[in-house]
Amino acid sequence: MKPHNLQTSLSMSSDGLEGFNPSRLTLVRERKGLLKSALAKLIDVDLRTIVAYESGEFCPSPETLKRLEKALGFPAAFFEGDDLEKPIPDVASFRSLSRLKPTRRDMALAQGAIALYLNRWLESKFELPKAELPDLSRERSPEDASSAIRQVWGLGELPIRNVVHLLEAKGIRVFSLAIDTRDVDAFSMWRENTPFVFLNNNKSSERSRYDAAHELGHLLLHRHGSPQGREAEREADIFAGAFLMPKASVIARSPRFASVDDLVRLKRIWNVSVAALNYRLHEVGMLSEWQYRTLSVQISKRGYRTYEPDGAQRETSQVLQVMFGELYREGLSRASVARTLCLPQSELEQLMFGLTMTGIDGNGQSGSHPNQRSNLSLVKG
Repeated sequence: MKPHNLQTSLSMSSDGLEGFNPSRLTLVRERKGLLKSALAKLIDVDLRTIVAYESGEFCPSPETLKRLEKALGFPAAFFEGDDLEKPIPDVASFRSLSRLKPTRRDMALAQGAIALYLNRWLESKFELPKAELPDLSRERSPEDASSAIRQVWGLGELPIRNVVHLLEAKGIRVFSLAIDTRDVDAFSMWRENTPFVFLNNNKSSERSRYDAAHELGHLLLHRHGSPQGREAEREADIFAGAFLMPKASVIARSPRFASVDDLVRLKRIWNVSVAALNYRLHEVGMLSEWQYRTLSVQISKRGYRTYEPDGAQRETSQVLQVMFGELYREGLSRASVARTLCLPQSELEQLMFGLTMTGIDGNGQSGSHPNQRSNLSLVKG
């Protein structure tokens, strides 16, 4: 089949989808990591035609719409809705934003838009925890900010059993990212008075926990300023290490002359990576510069930079699990929720840490500490 030219598409525009929203086509294309030229090739049209679709110059014909649906995996009805709010790079925290490929960044932001869309629907059904995040931007250092939030939340010096559950209990909406790349570790943002954290599920549990703590640092330290730049990333890193591994706790448990095997044993206390623990021990003065560098070399030689020894159990969302379990008992399966939102079911699953039907259709319980349980109730009527 020959590609449609602009004139052919224009003559068919009156038969296109009524209410077609060009911004939604752009969003889905970016979600799939496609350039306009790639999408044009996929559905066998000219590049100029895709440009016209996305600019709102005209709508795709019914035949072309079917090809869009097949190529992108989104139902045609999705392209009819109102504009979806898409996070912008200026308010989202991305590490090494200058080195991040625009397509990868846009994939993450587009998935963030779908998460906001899903969250808005869920908030119409449930009363979710309100955010309990003070503004700690005036603290003298990220280490002090970590101590302050631990005090506010009543954590003391105890290890945090489940970071995702803790963040959710404090009103942070946590979703997973389905992007097969390590370029995007995670990102966070404020939407009005609600904080969001998005975690790349393509990482070890220990690194994902650290990413969650890093993004918490951004939310607490950089709410009223840009969450980007080397200094902001350095502050969030310091915060994450101190939040997960409180100084007094680390010093009390640290051996005098630590070996890599000691680090592997000790990391289980805080569920952090061997590399992160090594750095934290050096940071609090328990390792000299020479000891730190020697251990870093040994960690690399053992391959612990690419895989984590004695890996911790992966953390998932408790709030999403409970909500979808309750929805199921009310007669709404994930498939029916996806149809209601005109989304592929896979998009829901990719935002929900890959939670299985067994986990969601069960009693919604998980292994979090009782004090970290998130309280929410179904909105009736």
